[in-house]
Amino acid sequence: MCAGEEKRVGTRTVFVGNHPVSETEAYIAQRFCDNRIVSSKYTLWNFLPKNLFEQFRRIANFYFLIIFLVQVTVDTPTSPVTSGLPLFFVITVTAIKQGYEDWLRHRADNEVNKSTVYIIENAKRVRKESEKIKVGDVVEVQADETFPCDLILLSSCTTDGTCYVTTASLDGESNCKTHYAVRDTITLCTAESIDTLRAAIECEQPQPDLYKFVGRINIYSNSLEAVARSLGPENLLLKGATLKNTEKIYGVAVYTGMETKMALNYQGKSQKRSAVEKSINAFLIVYLFILLTKAAVCTTLKYVWQSTPYNDEPWYNQKTQKERETLKVLKMFTDFLSFMVLFNFIIPVSMYVTVEMQKFLGSFFISWDKDFYDEEINEGALVNTSDLNEELGQVDYVFTDKTGTLTENSMEFIECCIDGHKYKGVTQEVDGLSQTDGPLTYFDKADKNREELFLRALCLCHTVEIKTNDAVDGATESAELTYISSSPDEIALVKGAKKYGFTFLGNRNGHMRVENQRKEIEEYELLHTLNFDAVRRRMSVIVKTQEGDILLFCKGADSAVFPRVQNHEIELTKVHVERNAMDGYRTLCVAFKEIAPDDYERINRQLIEAKMALQDREEKMEKIFDDIETNMNLIGATAVEDKLQDQAAETIEALHAAGLKVWVLTGDKMETAKSTCYACRLFQTNTELLELTTKTIEESERKEDRLHELLIEYRKKLLHEFPKSTRSLKKAWTEHQEYGLIIDGSTLSLILNSSQDSSSNNYKNIFLQICMKCTAVLCCRMAPLQKAQIVRMVKNLKGSPITLSIGDGANDVSMILESHVGIGIKGKEGRQAARNSDYSVPKFKHLKKLLLAHGHLYYVRIAHLVQYFFYKNLCFILPQFLYQFFCGFSQQPLYDAAYLTMYNICFTSLPILAYSLLEQHINVDTLTSDPRLYMKISGNAMLQLSPFLYWTFLAAFEGTVFFFGTYFLFQTASLEENGKVYGNWTFGTIVFTVLVFTVTLKLALDTRFWTWINHFVIWGSLAFYLFFSFFWGGIIWPFLKQQRMYFVFAQMLSSVSTWLAIILLIFISLFPEILLIVLKNVRRRSARSNLSCRRASDSLSARPSVRPLLLRTFSDESNVL
Repeated sequence: MCAGEEKRVGTRTVFVGNHPVSETEAYIAQRFCDNRIVSSKYTLWNFLPKNLFEQFRRIANFYFLIIFLVQVTVDTPTSPVTSGLPLFFVITVTAIKQGYEDWLRHRADNEVNKSTVYIIENAKRVRKESEKIKVGDVVEVQADETFPCDLILLSSCTTDGTCYVTTASLDGESNCKTHYAVRDTITLCTAESIDTLRAAIECEQPQPDLYKFVGRINIYSNSLEAVARSLGPENLLLKGATLKNTEKIYGVAVYTGMETKMALNYQGKSQKRSAVEKSINAFLIVYLFILLTKAAVCTTLKYVWQSTPYNDEPWYNQKTQKERETLKVLKMFTDFLSFMVLFNFIIPVSMYVTVEMQKFLGSFFISWDKDFYDEEINEGALVNTSDLNEELGQVDYVFTDKTGTLTENSMEFIECCIDGHKYKGVTQEVDGLSQTDGPLTYFDKADKNREELFLRALCLCHTVEIKTNDAVDGATESAELTYISSSPDEIALVKGAKKYGFTFLGNRNGHMRVENQRKEIEEYELLHTLNFDAVRRRMSVIVKTQEGDILLFCKGADSAVFPRVQNHEIELTKVHVERNAMDGYRTLCVAFKEIAPDDYERINRQLIEAKMALQDREEKMEKIFDDIETNMNLIGATAVEDKLQDQAAETIEALHAAGLKVWVLTGDKMETAKSTCYACRLFQTNTELLELTTKTIEESERKEDRLHELLIEYRKKLLHEFPKSTRSLKKAWTEHQEYGLIIDGSTLSLILNSSQDSSSNNYKNIFLQICMKCTAVLCCRMAPLQKAQIVRMVKNLKGSPITLSIGDGANDVSMILESHVGIGIKGKEGRQAARNSDYSVPKFKHLKKLLLAHGHLYYVRIAHLVQYFFYKNLCFILPQFLYQFFCGFSQQPLYDAAYLTMYNICFTSLPILAYSLLEQHINVDTLTSDPRLYMKISGNAMLQLSPFLYWTFLAAFEGTVFFFGTYFLFQTASLEENGKVYGNWTFGTIVFTVLVFTVTLKLALDTRFWTWINHFVIWGSLAFYLFFSFFWGGIIWPFLKQQRMYFVFAQMLSSVSTWLAIILLIFISLFPEILLIVLKNVRRRSARSNLSCRRASDSLSARPSVRPLLLRTFSDESNVL
């Protein structure tokens, strides 16, 4: 393969209008996908096999399929209906749910695919369906219409070839964004002129990133000489976006159908599994082992029993001659399978579908919660996945961004320094910067030219746009301007410059217009821009003045700008930057450089060549700017205030009290982030801070050696402060020995990439040991990938702690996707974080209720659901197992086939579903006001071995009472009016009646929050059982060979002794549970009384607002509910 071919592997060529670029060349139409959107999963012909395949990939479903096949092929004691019908019910319900959801997707797809669009063909406007658009077609879109595919803008009704677009359906941003046509096509505003265009677009293959696009358009004139223009995201109109404030546009389709960026972004994220799911699988393995053990025991005892004389197969199990001659090993194997079939209901077939319904329906409670509603954005919480509801109650670590998450991301220009001179406040002076109505106070003034240069830099070095279509000509209209940008910092800086006399009036045809203090309009030609990114931490523009001077303006973080300016200019500004950072302000440094015409010609050629590149365009642009951004002149720095969000401090305090460890991961400088951490109470005034930053490491010539010394020193210090014994540990915290850790991105890279290979001195291990001993950790100057690295590092700790990440910007997406639970803030930096999260909320304060209330309740509900399912099935099967000891291990069922079939899907399913949706064992207000309750359920407490054994032994006890209680009560008594004793099916029905009432009333005893729904499903289920039993036994069913249950239930309940026996057995079965509830209530009242006394005494004594985490953990209060 030649080099040119290799280069084109990742690109495509699109011919505008599907016309050849030359009349002399043959045109071969290229094959791309059509414009049909297919979000559906199934089709009419593949729904059944595909859906069945997916459902039988689940262990429980596959297990019951095997059981069903065994019943069909082997002579088993129960009908295949007993396992086939419940399996069919579960499969059918799931298939109907998934089929309905897919039908809705089909309907939505058809609405999009069949919508009307207009294509330009042969100089005519042709009406078509959207799905028939082909790559290369020129599409006309009118105002307020949605773009049917990804288009390159050719022209618009405006003279400068711009149009305004909203992308709310893509990223949630409602602001209008400006898109541009290349200057060679902006005059093509009619179908006839569009048809004359001969051009080819080379662009990258479809990529899901909404904010990146690389391409170029080659325009051919009559001379057949192509004119090449670069294309970027500002030229691309995305499918799903809407045209606003523009009458119409023409664009050429470059990506269609499932290759559009919108469609690529709809592909699902990697599946996250909760700790509860892992526990369910572990329990299934345990119960499968119990099932195999029961089957093996019964098979063995059957042949032991039959080895004695006169103990052959009972008369009702007589075998044919052929069956008697079968090999004994084969007979033992078939008997083993038969016993497995008999006991197979110990595995809860309907649990998966119930869990799915509980998660799906339960997720609406988050969306419906009015406390999550935010009036500012007119939105509430949103659940993007319901699979992790219970994981919200199991979080160990919270990783949070700072800007826009802990803070408002509502920036206000506070002050600036120019050439080391500070400017702030209001004065009536009328010189220098003080010529406006709100001038700056000066303590010591800089040169006036430098002041104006600084303000011009603020007006020119940004990506701010004007939210208006009207031309702005003069100062009279400037006060009404509305600025929009994806960066609140830039808006604050432009507004700050406007306040002090320099007003940005917008960008018209590549010319930026600024009104100066003298009300004069200055115009600057925007030559090149390199936008800000989290790696470079700076942005630069190259502009040309009206006098012909070429200037480079650069603004960015001090760590990115200081190394690129002349050293003698740094010190005075550095003092102001550090002071502002300590005050909690966000700081940016501003520099400029004058470029000579000869140098610019060379730079311009390099930049044009880089912009034309289809491979590694951004890297090439960055390298060129990196070379230009050297030896600059530092002008000054800005200070912008980003206020702390409402209740952010209280939320972090509550999370600490709940036993969660909170880490702040931010790209801000250390001083700013540290100030914010103190303000939000992550650090206390008595917290001793341990620093692992560039500043502390650069004290030594060898950084790695110094880093190693600090790590060892900090570890020894923390191990000395925190002895292993609980008593000493509590004493240490009582003396307020709190430690916090601060680390920056450079030091983290050194730790992760250290050359130390010794396991005892491994940097990462020592670092994690230090982190575990600190009450809070601040990671500053973090790149997005470093945030994800930290989350991954903690996830992989021993014990696999549950992590939660919360952020609001695109730079937080990597850590949101990496953590177990991702929370997106619907912030002012777009909706990338919210779109990629599992849950999104308007404010950081909502995290408190989301975890402490919703998370707590979700976990308790589903944990109880899981334990209850295994409990009620063990109660169901244990009497069946015990019955085999009394029927010669003949595999005789204890229950009728109808009861076997209906038990899980009708008699006991709805009460536990209602419980798992509505239960509130503790009031929501109590959960949020007492965060220590969250620690009660941490570590998957309700699904550990101890509660699992409790439920298992409880089921074993009750199952034994069901069987032997009925056996001994009715062993010799003549209970029917005619003197006959009860038979096998009556005996089994009594056991089953006690079973149904006991497991249902057990759930009633566990219910603390009663609603009419709970009453309806609990008492309704019992009433339905009675009705069904009378109905099933009151009719002779023609499809049954044997009428085993005919009149059995009616005769059974006609005996007073039976009524008394059933009531007695139910009471005996539930007595331990009733006794336990009484003891718990006594203990709870005593605990509440002690807590009230303690709170009363605490209110009289002065205490710090935030108690140390480990003191809270090991205090007596932590054991109080």
